[in-house]
Amino acid sequence: MKHSLGEERCSDDEITENPPFSWQGFLGLISFSTILPLNIHSTIQEMARFTFLWPLIGAFIGIIIGGFGWLLFHPLHLYPLLSAAMIYSLAISFTGFHHLDGLVDFGDGLMAHGSPERRIEIMRDKRIGTGGLATLLNVSLITFASIATIPMIYIFPVLFVSEIAAKMSLISCATFSKPLHNGTGQYFIDNMNWKLLMISVAFTLTLGFLAFKNIGVLGIIGGITAGLIMVLLTRRSFNYTTGDILGASNEVGRMLSILIMVIFILWGF
Repeated sequence: MKHSLGEERCSDDEITENPPFSWQGFLGLISFSTILPLNIHSTIQEMARFTFLWPLIGAFIGIIIGGFGWLLFHPLHLYPLLSAAMIYSLAISFTGFHHLDGLVDFGDGLMAHGSPERRIEIMRDKRIGTGGLATLLNVSLITFASIATIPMIYIFPVLFVSEIAAKMSLISCATFSKPLHNGTGQYFIDNMNWKLLMISVAFTLTLGFLAFKNIGVLGIIGGITAGLIMVLLTRRSFNYTTGDILGASNEVGRMLSILIMVIFILWGF
C-alpha cells in the first residue's frame, strides 16, 4: 500500500511498538520512496525501521536519474535547458511527487502568521496558498538552473550524489526533530538517533567520495546542512516536525547539494 509522508493523521491504534527488521520493511520503503510497482505490503512501522538506510535508496534513485541525465547530455546531445527540465521532472515524478507535496505544504505553514499550532493547521490544509507556491517556485528554479549549469562530463556523479544527499537531508532533519504525535512522520523520527545518523554519514560520505571525490563529499555535506537548516526553521515556526517537513527537507537537500557541487566545479575545486 502506498503512503505519503504528507498523510499526517494516524489513529492511536496504529501506533504500536517497533517491529523487528525485515526485508519486507526495506522493500516496502523502496516502494514508498518510488513509483516502482513492487506490490509489497508492509506497514509504516516496518518501513520506518530502515530510515537510516534511506540514503541507500537515494543511491538507487541517483543511478536512475544520473543515467537518464547522461543519456540526454551525451548520446542525445540535447540542449542543457531542455535536459535539465526533463531530468528534474523525472527526479520528482519517480518519487511519486510525495516530497514535492510536502514542500508546498511546508511553505504554506512557514509563511503563515500565528502560533505553531495554527501554522501546523495551515500546513495540513489541502488548499495551496501563496507561501507554498512561492517556496515551490524558489526551490524548483534553483534546482533546475543548477542542473542546467552542470558541465556535461559531470552530469552523472552530480545527480547521483544529489539524490543520496536529499535522503541525508531527510534523515538529518528526522534525527534532531521532535515528532508531532499521531502523524506518519512520527515513525521515521522515532527510528532515528545520532548513532544511526553517524552510520549513514559514514557510508554516504564514502559513496560521495567514490562517485566524485571531494566535490561529492561536499555534496553530501550540503544535504546534511539542508536537513539541519530545516530543523532550525521547524523549531522556530512549528515546534514539531511532520511528514510534510521531512518531505520538504528532501527537496531542499537535493537543491542545496547540486548548488554547492556546481559552485565548486565552476571554481575549479
